[in-house]
Amino acid sequence: MEQELIPQEGWRKRLFVIMYRSDTAGGKLFDVLLLVFILASIVIVFLDSMSVVHARYAHLLFVLEWGFTILFAIEYCLRILCVKNRWQYIISLMGIIDLLSILPTFFSLLYIGSQYLLVVRSLRLLRVFRIFKLWHYIDEGKFIIKALYNSYRKINIFLLFIIIVVIIVGSVMYLLEGGRNGFTSIPDSIYWAVVTITTVGYGDISPVTPAGKFLSTLLMLCGYSIIAVPTGIVTSEMAKVARKPSDEIKCGRCGKEGHTDDARYCRICGESLLDKDSKAV
Repeated sequence: MEQELIPQEGWRKRLFVIMYRSDTAGGKLFDVLLLVFILASIVIVFLDSMSVVHARYAHLLFVLEWGFTILFAIEYCLRILCVKNRWQYIISLMGIIDLLSILPTFFSLLYIGSQYLLVVRSLRLLRVFRIFKLWHYIDEGKFIIKALYNSYRKINIFLLFIIIVVIIVGSVMYLLEGGRNGFTSIPDSIYWAVVTITTVGYGDISPVTPAGKFLSTLLMLCGYSIIAVPTGIVTSEMAKVARKPSDEIKCGRCGKEGHTDDARYCRICGESLLDKDSKAV
């Protein structure tokens, strides 16, 4: 995929190597400096949200914020300029993140406060995996994502059941409390049911009648399943993914594939799989 982005020759190719390749001295230095600037810009957003700091250093923070935004905007334009297939970068995940990291400052000219959305720049820190060659963490992340994907249908059914439960319980609680004690409407009662069944318990709305207290007790006990059921579903899928045979392990004698990762011998001919020759390249 990267080959489709590399220009053939000239200054664009040299710029590409610096901005997209971290396996060179110039590219790694550029990426490390970029990470430092990203962290500094996020810290500025944090400081700007503190009223004491904002009151004293508002002008300085404003200048620094725009300075980083202009710097990142120039970087974004250069990334587009130095690639061969520009649209491939623009619509890629990192390209979209790079664009989103500079838009909030410009939106703040129209809507005051939107500059705090600049924290989306923290997503650009994902480049640290590429810079410091931490790809094994990416593989572990793919393992979790695959387990979540395999279990999403079961979780969707479970969530649908929970939605039905909170609607029914919220409506019954509205009836039991007679529209008082904070249960002034069915939507407010459903909000209470969601807070209760998720074991959050804000306490801003609570039943007073004996029947209401009894119903809330039952809902609290049911709330434990909110954690237990999805956790069990995902854990089961993770175990299945971990046990799935790997196509990378191939017998050097008979060529049989699909052995489990912990297999020591071929399940067809008995050949040892610990040999380097038995591993598929």
